[in-house]
Amino acid sequence: MSDPDLDFTTGDAGASSTYPQQCSALRKNGFVVLKARPCKIVEMSTSKTGKHGHAKVHMVGIDIFNGKKYEDICPSTHNMDVPNIKRNDYQLLNITDGFLSLLMDNGEVREDLRLPDSDIGKEIETRYEAGEDILVSVLAAMGEEAAVAIKSISK
Repeated sequence: MSDPDLDFTTGDAGASSTYPQQCSALRKNGFVVLKARPCKIVEMSTSKTGKHGHAKVHMVGIDIFNGKKYEDICPSTHNMDVPNIKRNDYQLLNITDGFLSLLMDNGEVREDLRLPDSDIGKEIETRYEAGEDILVSVLAAMGEEAAVAIKSISK
């Protein structure tokens, strides 16, 4: 029976926010989706198979945006979602009301990214106030973005 409320005509043509990868192919320092959050894998261990079971992979990941720790166990033959992560460096132009003004490659300025509430945010602010020219690395995954690192622009 078809549901008249389902509408399949929309759908973004862009890349999906995640892709599947077999559990046994994941690696430490790689990325994985744990509890619906994009995480960096910090610990991995594989347990031996039981009499009838499959090897299980135990993973510990740190959320790339909020730093929370998540754990999961999955059979090594199963697929896990891996977030598509984009990393871009932008030149910092200004900080206004807790938002960063960043110069994009195409010459446009984006001002929708919040100054992070972390040590990185404090460092961005300190170095900006000291008059340094810095690049801000912005990580984007699963519809979220955050400034995660900074580099000095060498003159």
